[in-house]
Order: sequence, then structure tokens, then C-alpha cells
Amino acid sequence: MTEGVTNNGSGSPSVRTALITGANKGIGYEVARQLAANGFHVFVGARNRKAGRKAADEIATRAGTATFLEIDVSDSNSVTAAAHELGKSVDHLDVLVNNAGIIADGDKAILETTDDLLRETLETNTLGALRVTRALAPLLAKSKAPRVVNVSSGGGQLTGGADGWSPAYCISKTALNAVTSQLATALPKFAVNSVCPGWVRTEMGGSNATRSVEEGADTIVWLASEAPQKLTGKFLRDRKEIPW
Repeated sequence: MTEGVTNNGSGSPSVRTALITGANKGIGYEVARQLAANGFHVFVGARNRKAGRKAADEIATRAGTATFLEIDVSDSNSVTAAAHELGKSVDHLDVLVNNAGIIADGDKAILETTDDLLRETLETNTLGALRVTRALAPLLAKSKAPRVVNVSSGGGQLTGGADGWSPAYCISKTALNAVTSQLATALPKFAVNSVCPGWVRTEMGGSNATRSVEEGADTIVWLASEAPQKLTGKFLRDRKEIPW
């Protein structure tokens, strides 16, 4: 059951609203923090209630308005319930950041990747973003400038070929980029884009990664708040278009 949504006036069209999935830690948390600091009412999407509430409370204390929204992007029923709860609190959604993702295969070669592992990864990283966007499209359509940002990876690029690292994860991000392209066509009034945040020092990226969380969040926040609305159907890194 989805919990934690309260109505504090964010239904007003003058207040920009954003939902970030997987926002209890890492890049998602930083995106939520920055958007809250920029005046958004941020909904901190997370499947872990304790971690999600803690993150929302911290962001509200440090930056601005933040509310926890329980959502497991790999579960259709959870996504439907979350969309229902969000719709009771706000009358529009300006920004959706599909950030929630998993990496479960490490450096296993593609021929060692099991069907179950690939399905599990696709369920969250690819289908999760699609089902959340589908469920929230009616709320997004009520925004004057709806934006969807899908957090992808350079590992999903077809250009240059794969290097063999984490094949299930990379395949899921290639598919996510395809979802982005399809959504941009299906939603012509929306700005729908994919982002490669780079190799970021998070729980997923590890301590040896070359980028800070702030650097990883930068293009995502820019697309959510400042980028031209006509910029859509693109794959970006460092605020610049990169090849698919």
C-alpha cells in the first residue's frame, strides 16, 4: 500500500512538482535535493518505506518541500497505487525522473547470464520506467511543460559496441533508450530524454568512480528544470547530445 502523501497546497499550478523514483539514495536523492532547493515540491519515490521517509525528511529539512511516495517500479500494482495516491495530493505533475534501477550481474559474460537475471533487470530498469510513465501520463499531461527524464547509461549505447561489462544491465539500458525514443514520439507535447550520468561514486558505481553525485545529477536536473522544452527524444551527457 502506498503511504506518505499529504496535500500541502502543491496542487496549485504555480508550484512545480516532480517525482523521482529510487530517490532514497545516490543520484536520485541528489536530484530530489537539488530540485527541492529550486522550488519544486519533490516526491521521493522509493520501495523501502523507512529509507524513503528518512530521505524525504532530510531533503525537507535541508532544501525545501519533499514528500515520500512508496513505489516499487517492478510491481504494476505498486505503480498503480502510487499514481492513485499522488493524484489525490496534486492536480498535475511537471517532471518525472525514472531513476530507479538495479545492477545484478556484475561482470558475468553474456553467455553466463541467466534468463531469470535478465528478466529481473529488464523488469526494473526498462519496464519500470515505461510502466511509471504510462501510469503518470495523465497527471503529466496537465502540466504546461511536462518532462520525463530516463536515467540510462553509456553502457546502453550501441555506438562503439559493447565491452562485455555487466551485459544484463547494459542491455536493459539499451532497451530503456528505445523506450525513450518511442515515448518522445507518442507524447509530442512532452520533453522525453535519456541521460548518461557517467561513472558516479554511489553504492552502485563504487568508490573508485570518476564523478561525484553532484556531477552525475547535473544533466538530469537541467533537463528537469531548465532545458528547452523542444529538446526531446535525445540521449545526453553533460548537457550535450550523444549517440545512441
